[in-house]
Amino acid sequence: MKAQIVCVLLMMSLAARAQSEREWETYLRDVVTVEDVGTAAWEEMYEQLCELDQHPINLNQASREQLEQLPFLSAQQVEDIMVYLYQYGPMKSSAELQMIRSLDYQRRRLLAFFAKIDDGEQKQRFPSLKTITQYGRHELMATAKVPFYERKGDNEVYRGWPYRHWLKYQFSYGDQVKAGLVGSQDAGEPFFANKNRWGYDYYSYYLQIKHLGRLESLVLGKFRVSMGMGLIANNSFAMGKLSSLQNLGRSASTLRAHSSRSAADYLQGAGATVQIAKGLSATGFLSYRAMDATLNKDGTATTIVTSGYHRTETELEKKDNLKNTTFGGNIRYQQHGIHAGLNAIATHLNRELQPNTSVLYRQHAAQGSGFLNFSADYGYVNPRFAFNGETAMNKNGALATINSLSLQCGGQVSLMALYRFYSFRYTSLYSNSFSDGGAVQNESGVYLGVNWQPSPRWKVMAYSDYAYFPWAKYQVSQSSHSFDNMLQVTYLRNHWTLDARYRLKFRQRDNDQKTALQSRTEHRGRLSLTYDAILSSRTQLDYCQIAFRGQDRGWMVSQSLGYNHRWLRLNGGLGYYHTDSYDSRVYLYESGPLYNYGFSQFSGEGIRYWLMARAEISPRLILTAKFGTTDYFDRSVIGSGYQQIDGSSQSDIDLQVRWKF
Repeated sequence: MKAQIVCVLLMMSLAARAQSEREWETYLRDVVTVEDVGTAAWEEMYEQLCELDQHPINLNQASREQLEQLPFLSAQQVEDIMVYLYQYGPMKSSAELQMIRSLDYQRRRLLAFFAKIDDGEQKQRFPSLKTITQYGRHELMATAKVPFYERKGDNEVYRGWPYRHWLKYQFSYGDQVKAGLVGSQDAGEPFFANKNRWGYDYYSYYLQIKHLGRLESLVLGKFRVSMGMGLIANNSFAMGKLSSLQNLGRSASTLRAHSSRSAADYLQGAGATVQIAKGLSATGFLSYRAMDATLNKDGTATTIVTSGYHRTETELEKKDNLKNTTFGGNIRYQQHGIHAGLNAIATHLNRELQPNTSVLYRQHAAQGSGFLNFSADYGYVNPRFAFNGETAMNKNGALATINSLSLQCGGQVSLMALYRFYSFRYTSLYSNSFSDGGAVQNESGVYLGVNWQPSPRWKVMAYSDYAYFPWAKYQVSQSSHSFDNMLQVTYLRNHWTLDARYRLKFRQRDNDQKTALQSRTEHRGRLSLTYDAILSSRTQLDYCQIAFRGQDRGWMVSQSLGYNHRWLRLNGGLGYYHTDSYDSRVYLYESGPLYNYGFSQFSGEGIRYWLMARAEISPRLILTAKFGTTDYFDRSVIGSGYQQIDGSSQSDIDLQVRWKF
């Protein structure tokens, strides 16, 4: 049976060529590592790219802030685009991008999805309300996920229907005005019942206005903020190791509407960025929101819950029982390649945050009801090199700093070095920056990376990252370290892309007696062959080997196919996986309806197959449906607890309707 499945997959790769996904999703898939999959930050990045795909920016009118929304552009590339527009004026066509030497073929191709070149549009004063209402665009989108199985909790404890569904309405006028409402419901959550008497379990509402005189940006409702390199505030997107190598450790300061379904890491209230003088701007924001928390018997909060699930009585009891008031801002200078900023953020909780500090690795977790963080970020960028950094302190004087230096050696090689030091006493509720341990705390390390493009057809990316953790961590009761190495080689020829990746990671963990540390070694490899055109295909082989208290192995071979023709797009895929344990699990990226993040993980033995159809009924109406099934060969029960499914197969269908008017 196994041999037959493998043979079928290999034959499909030779016999068929079909479009497997939106082309820009290849970028996201290729920079995601195991630690990134399924995190709220990467889901937010995916939704942000979906938004930009649907509403591309005009390069001839793009601000630096708009270009910095594109995670694949480095600081040098952003600077080079701005300098080119300043020196030569508006671009006439995308062919002019070839004149910007720092933009390679892949970056120019990615820009085609998120940016347009329109020299007919001229910068003008902010439009009147009549113009906005007359020429603005409306978009309504509804999505539902229907399961063909029953979970244990559906009959016993979940308070709602087993369907996941969400609704999104957005009005936009260019990039100057954006307003919308998002309602989202996870499977099992009550709808127009219990604590959700207003319908959906989660709502996001927002209004963003840009370029209104000196007012660069104004956001009302739910929004996200990023300052510097994320040491005190960054709930816009993650800085993973591969994405950092792509953008070469770029820093940014942004304020934007929260238009996604993520119930974590957003602010609620108002924020604004004002231009004080040429190159000098100031940002301020104020937020008040309710958060989920697990409470102690004395009424204090032991943990802040960010999962967003409210399916059971226990989960519903945690909903909105912690009130959070946050305010802050920055003043920033950016001119002639130099940028410098002063940032601050303060938070007050209506309940004391009192985690269980009897556990060694939680002794320095965030505690109390008042939090204050401030930082200075700084940097210099020119066509040859870029330096970026940020140094932060909390109210107790604990320090965190991150600094990166990138060099452009001709047009073929770029080098990056990054150093960070995060004290184990440093705490911040909104920080999110480069790290190996997943937090801006208890870590110091050095990261070295290289991008080498010896010819237009070959591209090599590699990094090595050493991290030291002076205090205890989860499953590690003393000081420890990790060593992470990755090599990725890409070959392009016409419509073909051959990609190979190997990653080797060492991390220390407690032995069974917790008397000493032993090394956990992880090998992960990937080999893929892609053909991109109207008809195209992708064949992929993934392998994993874990050495820790024994040997665990896992592998998966998969094939994705599709077809694009005028109003119809078909996508499908099939994969066979076999792993010894959950530790050696493998990952697969699938296309999905718009705004649906498509990474899945698999362990055990089985097959995964799916089919998606997208029909453009008219320029205003688009229908999408996706059916997917996972069949397990090694079990008769899937999952555990309330998520348990009594069966060896799990099937569901996604439906989406998108209407523009």
